[in-house]
Amino acid sequence: MTDMNAKATLLYVEDDESLRYVTQDNLSLANYQVVACADGQSALEAFHDQPIDLCIIDVMLPKVDGFAVAKEIRQSNSQIPILFLSAKCLKEDRIAGLKLGADDYVTKPFSIEELVLKVDIFLRRSRLSQPVVAPSDDLSAIGSYFFNQVQQQLIYQNETRDLTHRESALLGYLNTHANQVVKREEILANIWGEDDYFAGRSLDVFISRLRKYLQKDPAILIENIHGVGFRLLVAE
Repeated sequence: MTDMNAKATLLYVEDDESLRYVTQDNLSLANYQVVACADGQSALEAFHDQPIDLCIIDVMLPKVDGFAVAKEIRQSNSQIPILFLSAKCLKEDRIAGLKLGADDYVTKPFSIEELVLKVDIFLRRSRLSQPVVAPSDDLSAIGSYFFNQVQQQLIYQNETRDLTHRESALLGYLNTHANQVVKREEILANIWGEDDYFAGRSLDVFISRLRKYLQKDPAILIENIHGVGFRLLVAE
């Protein structure tokens, strides 16, 4: 998760195109960054591809239903707020959603003002619950940062950033080989499981993200070794 003043990123999953556009516009007007998806499969891909602060999920979705989406997200991140928006209003449906770890279950039709208020409340609770972290067995120091690969978190002072699975895996791999040159094909084979053009372009994007995340410590550098690979340099 980013710092307290950063614009929050919401994952919003809704297969009804009209409702999705209207709700997305209203959430954007409320100063949220919205990643909108029309089905469960694309929602999971979006969640694993970028940091998300809160999830708003419809239950009845194509490809992968909302309950299954929430279950996978909750297994990956035990802290992220999850809100269900659904036309399924039976008590059994609400209970099922809450048992999966959802923070709230809102039935359709709903008030956009109420939704924005709930989002704001859950984001504040989530951010205030982030602890000031001291070193532990799960943490490794990278310059002035602490990195918890198990929890997929990068911590700088009192700011905690939740990383995606791939961001965390890539940073962990570079950190394991800190101050050593790691070949591109080695990274792709270990993190992406393949070495092709598209995976290579994706690697470059993720390297750029990690550089941005680590930029508060000038003693840290992810160096591009032209034609070979990368090296994570951390000054002593």
